[in-house]
Amino acid sequence: MRNPGLRLAFGGISTALLLAASWGIVQGAIGVSKAVAHEQKMGAEKSVFVTEKWRIRRGGRIYGNWADELGAKLPETTHPSYPASGKKSGATTWRCKECHGWDYKGKDGAYGSGSHFTGIGGIQDVRGALPDQIANILRDKTHRYTEEMIPDDEIVNLAYFISWGQIDMDTVIDPNTKRVRGDVGHGAEIFQTVCAVCHGLDGKSINFGNDQEPEFIGTIGNENPWEMLHNVRFGHSGDAMVGLIAFPLQDQADVVSYTRTLPEK
Repeated sequence: MRNPGLRLAFGGISTALLLAASWGIVQGAIGVSKAVAHEQKMGAEKSVFVTEKWRIRRGGRIYGNWADELGAKLPETTHPSYPASGKKSGATTWRCKECHGWDYKGKDGAYGSGSHFTGIGGIQDVRGALPDQIANILRDKTHRYTEEMIPDDEIVNLAYFISWGQIDMDTVIDPNTKRVRGDVGHGAEIFQTVCAVCHGLDGKSINFGNDQEPEFIGTIGNENPWEMLHNVRFGHSGDAMVGLIAFPLQDQADVVSYTRTLPEK
């Protein structure tokens, strides 16, 4: 059985990732749905070799918000398997992260209390399982992800992430203090030469919230470092954002560590 942690830590930069990143930067103003459609069309028509890392990256973005990533729409009704004791309702209950968390631990992690608590466990028990087996689980009566929602090829990409893309975030982020085990100085070098192209040197060029309640890179990095690490690794669902999954895990941790020094407002 493969060691997913080792694969993630020492994976090389694939041609597919570089193509995806460059296209995403060029098409940022248009939106990621067209960029992703182009990626897949390019692979199908020109027989471009799609690496395992690309599948994992794509699956990680689907995990965050499959509708945004696939250009679809979340159902408006509450997921039938969402517990009555949960505090959410409607479309958001269909997102994978809403039950299993950004740290993939569900009730045993950051979603063990608060507004996102459901009592549902994480997904770490299936790390290393065959993608086809995971895909079958995602299609079962509990998860209810139909082919119309997430096509077969995309459900396999999601399964790739679940099997080989997730990590034990406790090795990077202290679950009690939110302290990130990273090198701030090295993270600054990466952020300022890659991420700042879109987010600005201060991380405030994009406001994920609104004027009344702004949400910047520094906001997310401090309030939810698990979400930040996930997005640093895979890119934000539905946006033309580069993911650093092909780089060493320590580089990714360094970036997250640096985001926590940026202004929150």
